Amino acid sequence: MRHRIIMAIASVLLAAPVQAQVAPRAEATGTAGARGDGGHVMRLMTPAPEAMTSEQRAVYDETVAGKRGRMPAPMRAWIESPELARHGQRLGAFLRYDTTLPARLSELAILVTARHWTSQYEWYAHRSEALKAGLEPEIVAAIAERRPPPFKDEAARIVYDYGRALHETTVVPEALHAEAVRILGQRGVVELVGVLGYYTLVAMTLNAFEIGLPEGETAELRR
Repeated sequence: MRHRIIMAIASVLLAAPVQAQVAPRAEATGTAGARGDGGHVMRLMTPAPEAMTSEQRAVYDETVAGKRGRMPAPMRAWIESPELARHGQRLGAFLRYDTTLPARLSELAILVTARHWTSQYEWYAHRSEALKAGLEPEIVAAIAERRPPPFKDEAARIVYDYGRALHETTVVPEALHAEAVRILGQRGVVELVGVLGYYTLVAMTLNAFEIGLPEGETAELRR
């Protein structure tokens, strides 16, 4: 009897490592060949439009008919919750295209957020948009390398300082907030916080589900 008990325990111990190695494979699912920035298979499979439910397809059609003209990357996850996708893409469209902030400042705020979260896709998607909007290449490079950017105007500097303070310390000093209101206006500051918050959601979504860069693109940000 004692011999049988010892043999049973030994068989359980020998089997355990095999289970530990096999189990994680079932957690990583995604489109064949699609990989995240860390080299992992993406953690979800985005249905093709023709395979979507009626709720998903309605949100998809609304999105591609809008100003973006396509399904943005975070919606590859959000589409699993159609109402989240619907409200998320509408908020994103407003914050990207329709605030009182000039595109140059909005894109700067997005890059500050992408750098804070080291969100490779968010950085990839908005780096070119920031340059197109007039943000200087040396400022973009400095943000990527976590160096103080050489700002030449106070509006860009205040957006950068405000975003950094909120992301890194979770609070904004009174003097910094007052200066932001003076330069951007009360509405501008509210919209700035909206941009920072929304693109935090985007960055978290992209990172959590390992939604990687398009094929052939390489990650620019170091951890």
